[in-house]
Amino acid sequence: MPRKTQVKSISHLNFLGVQEEVQPSIPDGMWQKCKKCGQILYTKDVEEQDQVCPDCGYHFRLSASQRIQQLMDPDTFEPWDEDLVLQNPLQDNKYLEKMKQLQEQTGLGDALISGKGSLGGYAIVLGVMDSGFLMGSMGTVVGEKLTRAIERATQQKLPVVLFTASGGARMQEGIFSLMQMAKTSAALAKHQEAGLLSIIVLTDPTTGGVTASFAMLGDIILAEPEALIGFAGPRVIRQTIGQQLPEGFQTSEFLLQHGFIDQIVTRKEMKEVITKILALHEGVKV
Repeated sequence: MPRKTQVKSISHLNFLGVQEEVQPSIPDGMWQKCKKCGQILYTKDVEEQDQVCPDCGYHFRLSASQRIQQLMDPDTFEPWDEDLVLQNPLQDNKYLEKMKQLQEQTGLGDALISGKGSLGGYAIVLGVMDSGFLMGSMGTVVGEKLTRAIERATQQKLPVVLFTASGGARMQEGIFSLMQMAKTSAALAKHQEAGLLSIIVLTDPTTGGVTASFAMLGDIILAEPEALIGFAGPRVIRQTIGQQLPEGFQTSEFLLQHGFIDQIVTRKEMKEVITKILALHEGVKV
């Protein structure tokens, strides 16, 4: 059962012998507030629910490593291309310094982890974006890692499962980031031409150049509940057209209603649903 927050002050005598109220010290990260229902939640309760609010079902954002740990069979995931690093083609030293800071903070090389492993006993190639790294934006490293992963899946005749969480193409890399849209889409098209399965899972947020490229090209497109999915953000659209948007616009529920995705799947059910899809498509058992 989720714990309800009730923080009480503590009464004690100070050094002058006067009774005073003192607020107890709470360690950082012990509690967090749900962005949807506003409930203050015990962090361990949220972790036990796969980072889902136990009161309203709101799906908190996951890091790529958290996603892999939840999804893949234990001790089966082998990461690929961890040595790929930014070449800084535009010679933007401030951007390069920002990247180094993010790499130190997150332990990631960039905004995507790719590799091969087992999901529900089936061999797959997996790509997971991390919105905590420069909003999961797609630059040259992300695009190259994703393309290599898809190409290896084609060579090894394996299905591809991709989890998107991105603000779009990385503007700091200019035209080089936009090139990744075509490159990743072409790799996925060749994978599909080989008669192989691709599953895309859209998570919050999936926007911009990622939505406009490989994210919407999977054979089967799933989404987590209430994920923001679109091209431009709702605020930008409102300012551009000068009109209010329909209720729920750019949510996974809105997209399902209008036929843009195949199914909304909760985090708790995600592994089971993907396993069933792999079984139906006669995936390779490990």
